Amino acid sequence: METTDNGQIAQLNDIRICDKCKHMRVKSMLPKLQKLAPGTEVKVACKSYCGPCSRYAFIFINGRYVTAPTEDEAIEKIRKYVKS
Repeated sequence: METTDNGQIAQLNDIRICDKCKHMRVKSMLPKLQKLAPGTEVKVACKSYCGPCSRYAFIFINGRYVTAPTEDEAIEKIRKYVKS
């Protein structure tokens, strides 16, 4: 985490997942994301990305939608976008 000019803590990563996605489970996905990007608050809510969400697991990370056939493959694909 970084500190902003006014002393507040800013997160390095913006990670969001959909709680309605049919190709991944929030309960199993959250621990994996928290392990990959410790200290990041993963936001969970509908992303209005229903077309791809109905066909793939997806993760929104730092301005990018990343899709994959499974949640584990999606995790692997986002590794290069995680800021440390």
